[in-house]
Amino acid sequence: MSGPQASPRVLVLTPDFPPAFGGIQLLMHRLVANWARVEARVVTLDAPGAAAFDRDEPLPPARVRCHRALGLTGLIGTLNARSVLEAARFRPAVVLSGHINASPAAWIVERLLGAPYVQYLHGREAVIRPRLTAFGLSHASAVVAVSAYTRDLALSHGARPASIHRIPPGVDVTEESPQNGRRTGRPTVVTVARLEQRYKGHDVLLRALPLVRSRIPDVELVIVGDGPLREACEELSSALGLEASVRFAGPLDDAARNEVLSRSHVFAMPSRLPIDGGGEGFGIVYLEAGIHGLPVVAGDVGGALDAVVHGETGVLVDPADHVAVAEAIADLLADPARAEALGRAARERALSLAWPAIARRVEDVLLDVASSR
Repeated sequence: MSGPQASPRVLVLTPDFPPAFGGIQLLMHRLVANWARVEARVVTLDAPGAAAFDRDEPLPPARVRCHRALGLTGLIGTLNARSVLEAARFRPAVVLSGHINASPAAWIVERLLGAPYVQYLHGREAVIRPRLTAFGLSHASAVVAVSAYTRDLALSHGARPASIHRIPPGVDVTEESPQNGRRTGRPTVVTVARLEQRYKGHDVLLRALPLVRSRIPDVELVIVGDGPLREACEELSSALGLEASVRFAGPLDDAARNEVLSRSHVFAMPSRLPIDGGGEGFGIVYLEAGIHGLPVVAGDVGGALDAVVHGETGVLVDPADHVAVAEAIADLLADPARAEALGRAARERALSLAWPAIARRVEDVLLDVASSR
């Protein structure tokens, strides 16, 4: 009598993985942590704090250690080379390329070992590396697009329509109930994003704040995150006379960020599309705000169209129009009952997109591709 059948092996190739910070890093980690029907092995780049992080991981990843002086091209080249070696040892049934930069290794592994690959597409990488994106998508057995926006990007870069699976990112579910009507204190607008990409809309929020303040005099904007644009944002805040109304909270760990979200009244991140394309592929942070019962103000472009349901979980506006952004924020602050209703619906939708459910959907794609080998 034969024993139980072994779970299919999945090799996950990604330059982005915790403890490095970011949406793709979070997505890759949560997928692997929630899979139950496959045996996963992650190959990723080393990062500050990785040794301590990996000690707590049930399945610590294979870290590629290389000198940062190599630059991005050198780092990615080293990651791809190491990935092929790991594949030879691990013998996967299927490969998940978590970023287009890992697609060369995924393609080589398929040629050498016959293991097909699934390619993730997040958004901006298609604009930054269009030729590599076209290569990776055209050879993949399946493509996971995180939104309708990234699905369209995949199609425009040569992905076969039948190969595309539209699966949004997920969200971590907090145990505590949102404050909703019990939120008290100073009317607070919060935004959470690294201050390194202009399209996130920090400048628009700051220009909108004087108009919000004309209707809600004691409003406060809390900016969570850090990066090279912080100095410019602080200078703009000062030029607009907003020192008493803006708090730069800097980078916060999950617990501190959740505390800010739980005490705020509106979440706003009016991401726009950069001139060269790209922008918000989805925006996990919109779901994180929703888990805390926060209504959202977002741009009516890109992946936010999937992340926020206009009039149901938040308000979508022209992200380049600071007047429209100000009106949307002030309207919500001035109407707590409407803000609470939107926040309640946002939490319900976010709960339906909890990571275990999203991980199962991606796992289904991987198992389907593996079975077709």
